[in-house]
Amino acid sequence: MEISRPSDSARAEVAHIGKSVVIRGELSGSEDLYLDGEVEGSIELREHHLTIGPHGRVRATVHARDVVVHGQLNGNVHGSERVELKKSAMLTGDILTKRIVIEDGAVFKGGVETQREAPKAEPKREAAETVAVAGAASGFTGTPAVSGATQEALVEQKK
Repeated sequence: MEISRPSDSARAEVAHIGKSVVIRGELSGSEDLYLDGEVEGSIELREHHLTIGPHGRVRATVHARDVVVHGQLNGNVHGSERVELKKSAMLTGDILTKRIVIEDGAVFKGGVETQREAPKAEPKREAAETVAVAGAASGFTGTPAVSGATQEALVEQKK
């Protein structure tokens, strides 16, 4: 079984919770976390990576940038970038993420919602221009039913 454990050089930047540790309540931090113990409550690592090891047993709502599950997780998961369920994973709950990987053999019961990057905003056109273009394109020659301000703008354009 291939398990993504932190390398020796990165170990100082990754917190490790061993399999004999039990946490009840809110777990939050500003570094990556490898969790092989038990957590009940919530896990908040919004800008960091969470790995639930093969002995990990989590009953919590999870918010992290990247989430990799080898063990058991009961609760909703929000991985802002990526969620990965390894073949030994058992997840019951909903997933919200941009990218998801579910290996063959993983057990998953819940829903998945994928987010897309926010589209680039287009500059807004004036309402009068939109009405005037739409009227001209359709061959409409009468006065459109528009608000007073927009109608005044149309009259100004005609002069």
